[in-house]
Amino acid sequence: MTNIDRRRLLQGTAALAAGAALTPLAAPAHAAPAPDRAKPLDGRPYPAYDYSRANKLPREMTGYWTKSFEVGGTTRTAKVYISAETPIRSYFTVVAVPDGADTAEFLQASGWRAAADQRQEALFVLEPGPSGWAGAEPEAAYVTAALGFYQANNYFSIFGESYLVGYGAGAPVLEAWAVANPLKVIAQAYVDSPGLDAAYLASYASRQYDGRTAYTPVEFPAGFRLVRYAETVLPTWYISPDTRRFTASLAYWKRSNDTVPSGRHDRVLGTVYRQRPGSGRWMTSHAGPISRVAVRSHRATTGQIIAFLTGYTRYENSFAYGNQLYERADFRRLGIEVHTMRVAGFVREYLVHRPRSARRKAPVVFVWPGDSQTGKVFVDATQWWKVADREGIVLVIVGEQYSRTSVVVSHRDSLAFFRQLRDTVTVRYDVDPARFYSTGQSAGSGVTQNLAIAFPEYFAAVASSSFPAAPSAAGTVVLDGVTYPAGRQKIPNYMIYGYGDIQGFVGTLWDDTQNQMDSWAQYHLGVDGLTLADVDTVAGRRSGFHHRFQSWTWHDRTARVPILKLTRNLYRSHNTTAEEPPLLWDFLKHYSRETAADGTVTRYYSPSAFSRPGDRRRI
Repeated sequence: MTNIDRRRLLQGTAALAAGAALTPLAAPAHAAPAPDRAKPLDGRPYPAYDYSRANKLPREMTGYWTKSFEVGGTTRTAKVYISAETPIRSYFTVVAVPDGADTAEFLQASGWRAAADQRQEALFVLEPGPSGWAGAEPEAAYVTAALGFYQANNYFSIFGESYLVGYGAGAPVLEAWAVANPLKVIAQAYVDSPGLDAAYLASYASRQYDGRTAYTPVEFPAGFRLVRYAETVLPTWYISPDTRRFTASLAYWKRSNDTVPSGRHDRVLGTVYRQRPGSGRWMTSHAGPISRVAVRSHRATTGQIIAFLTGYTRYENSFAYGNQLYERADFRRLGIEVHTMRVAGFVREYLVHRPRSARRKAPVVFVWPGDSQTGKVFVDATQWWKVADREGIVLVIVGEQYSRTSVVVSHRDSLAFFRQLRDTVTVRYDVDPARFYSTGQSAGSGVTQNLAIAFPEYFAAVASSSFPAAPSAAGTVVLDGVTYPAGRQKIPNYMIYGYGDIQGFVGTLWDDTQNQMDSWAQYHLGVDGLTLADVDTVAGRRSGFHHRFQSWTWHDRTARVPILKLTRNLYRSHNTTAEEPPLLWDFLKHYSRETAADGTVTRYYSPSAFSRPGDRRRI
């Protein structure tokens, strides 16, 4: 991890309230208010839309809740704490409380509730039965029921990946779930844990991830080695463990994280086993060997636990070969701005990241998240912020609006929103309107691609992933329910899709299946005065980890520069991976455009991405 992450650990998130820095069962240093009485979720109507809030859970769902489950003839409960400003699809920490603890008092005294309030996040809390925790395997039915509700309900929505923290006898109960579902866990910490027995760990270690996806199955090439559960990178911290009993667990996670054999002392984490330099693990193929397994012999503060966990994020919880562990964006350190504006009568959220590397007249990338992805989700899921920091790009990430339920969002009023954002960004920031670009994933790609067809003059180029668009037989596209004619003008365009993507992407442009991807290519090739046969190579050029990217490029016949590009990611499903935004930017950065008073657009290509004056050529 970076030096900044180390400082975060050393500080133990000092900005938290004093109670948040206490060890779990210690008395608070100040008089804490009495914990709330949990309100029941059982039988409660789902919350109504709360249009006074942009990208946040409805106000009526904030607070402390209880949910019951019938497990083996016994009524069990779990608690939910949602801070006042928790966004839709928030990060949650799943906490398994120790035996004998009153949950409300535990959350208050340990500082977890104060931390959730300050971080604008939420907690899901597992509780022991009447006789205490019964052990990892006997508690499996309860954990499955509780976490099944947690992962899919209409009262709140989650990021999709979780932080886990278990205490005492509750620790192995939660750890057992992580062993069985490692793709769904970002990072984990266990306090006073006895660990799991070797037999349970062995029952999962050799299981393999296959090519099944929620969309199109991925077919692996001959000789391909499937990834095993015990090769899933998952940062892990044991705090004051039972040293006589947790050795099997420690060995399991060291193997999983591909760590070096010997640990080094760290004043906060204790003994740290870092992921091996040059590690070939799939889950860190893009970020590099960032994971750690640590053992601390004495108690840690809640703030230190939070600092360890939240140094990480990950994305894609259902398909191993697209699952990646990353560094989580620190909005305050990075200076990522969260704004709202009123669009078509509704309060909407948008994020702006103008990194310190951005110079005068910086290029701007408008980023459209996928369906149900808030801007904050998309910051971490795509790691576009790292591309922006490295390249000096201003990012404008477009927020969504309530859609299917009051805890889910999608795109709405996109054309009006873009026009307002364009004008706001042009006035407020020192940017280059000639280098405005658009990108997006899934439904966000649909917005980008439809804008490229109907309003190609808005952008110098577009590049998106996992949703194609093409005009109808009548030569029109639809944006927010309104029909617009296709502009039929050249615009540099790049699309990335996954082998296991939605049906509109099955196969390649050279097979017998006609789908949305074929229509997308046919439209743009026609506008560019090209045919399918003008491609650089029918076989596609291979690149990336395990040669996962297969790319085809078409060049403008006059300027001899790339004008259309398509890449298939052979080892992902529909969800994005952060290995792709650098590819998208490497395409976008070479283009600019000028618009005359009469609306005529002139486009340019610069081999140096405008770093060398005078090298641009007209397309």
